[in-house]
Amino acid sequence: MKLSAIAAALGCEQAGEDCEITGVAGMEYAGPSELTFLANPKYAHKVKQTRAAAVLVSRAIDGLEAAQLISENPYFDFARALGMFYQAPRPAPGIHATAAIAQSARMGENASIGPFVAVGENVSIGNNAVLHPHVVIYAGARIGDDFLAHSHAVVREFCRIGDRVTLQNGVIIGGDGFGFAKRKDGTHFKIVQSGVTVIEDDVEIQTLSSVDRAAMGETRVRRGAKIDSLVQIGHGSVVGEDNIVCAQTGLAGSSILEKNVLLAGQVGVSGHLTIHENAVIYAQSGIGGDVAPGAVMSGSPAFDAKEWLRSATAFQKLPELLRRMRQLEKRLENSKNPADKTDEHE
Repeated sequence: MKLSAIAAALGCEQAGEDCEITGVAGMEYAGPSELTFLANPKYAHKVKQTRAAAVLVSRAIDGLEAAQLISENPYFDFARALGMFYQAPRPAPGIHATAAIAQSARMGENASIGPFVAVGENVSIGNNAVLHPHVVIYAGARIGDDFLAHSHAVVREFCRIGDRVTLQNGVIIGGDGFGFAKRKDGTHFKIVQSGVTVIEDDVEIQTLSSVDRAAMGETRVRRGAKIDSLVQIGHGSVVGEDNIVCAQTGLAGSSILEKNVLLAGQVGVSGHLTIHENAVIYAQSGIGGDVAPGAVMSGSPAFDAKEWLRSATAFQKLPELLRRMRQLEKRLENSKNPADKTDEHE
């Protein structure tokens, strides 16, 4: 593909000679016929060492041999360019002979249903659905258009899913919430999880993640949220619009995340609290209470990230500080109890 064609498709200004582009790659790995990008200015010194044929940049760089595409958002446009060169294979439309589709299920047009897929009674799935082998859709589920479910994804009974939702391998939508009542003898009585899970439009959930159904009412993942692998969303929780929830994060029941919240990897949220919009929680943090809008927090228990960084730096110095403190205490004790001075006057 000509660089000029890529520039036109991305809406970028081209600087330098036109050339043939065969693919895209990172700056350090791009070859002489590939496109790369510079999104972070701190790596600008490396861009002149790249072997790439062309570079996506936010502003023109003097002395750069490679052609340049001037972009308002180089990382975003690089992601778009990547899609020009790689498209995951889409199975041909049709229902495989081994698939088990209930007679009462309603399938939209242009569906591709793979081997050993199971679709239960009274399920409704919109147009252009792709269900890879061993996907299971329980009875009564409602799913919109352009649904993509990879192998071993499960949508439980009566759950609702919007348009353009992607479930990666092993995702469970609407598994039972973790609810038990303790009897007098200490044994546990299971609380029926009568609610549902609702996934709104344009959500993607990565491999082996679980969004539990509610005991009553619903668990909801709002429009545009992206949930990474090995994430647990507890029953009755709300994941807000355009949230990013990274790997190994866990939300206990009734956690509320407002719009544009970012939870980095291995964040633990204790539940029955609200993380307000635009908050950022650093990796391995523990959230035990409400988080203010726009807050940036870290640590366990979490507090302001800047203060946490100072504390983490001080923590490494504690052994030396303790040693010095003991020395000072000893000196102070000696100054208060000097050797018997009476001998000097005898």
